[in-house]
Amino acid sequence: MTPPAPRTLTTRTYDEVAVGDTLDELTVPLTRTLIVATALASRDYQDVHHDHELAAARGSKDIFMNILTTNGLVDRYVTAWAGPAAVVKAIRIRLGAPNHPGDTMVLTGTVTTKHDGDRRVEISVRGANGLGFHVTGTVEVRLPGGEGGAV
Repeated sequence: MTPPAPRTLTTRTYDEVAVGDTLDELTVPLTRTLIVATALASRDYQDVHHDHELAAARGSKDIFMNILTTNGLVDRYVTAWAGPAAVVKAIRIRLGAPNHPGDTMVLTGTVTTKHDGDRRVEISVRGANGLGFHVTGTVEVRLPGGEGGAV
């Protein structure tokens, strides 16, 4: 996995963020181990996430990543950018092209909206692989108001 900018012990403040800001890309190699282990860790025992033959019998070219893993990767991507004091308020994602082993997913994000009343920032997130967009959606985080501000 190409590491994102190093996690910081500081959190972005609401005042530092502007609509149009972009998050650094995150490249995620889609290994068989990642897909199987994260499905099992999330207690998703559906065979299409760990058994190649059964996934193929159901019409898939191979096993594929489950939505819980995708949701976790999207959360990690945004919180690595926002910082440890940010509060995730909502994640709204839709799956598209499946993530199969041997491919790569690249996550990108852009700040699309700021809500002054409660210091919420909306980030549009996309994750693309060799087949197209695996995930599209938005993540809302609440950020501290200013230097040393409370979340």
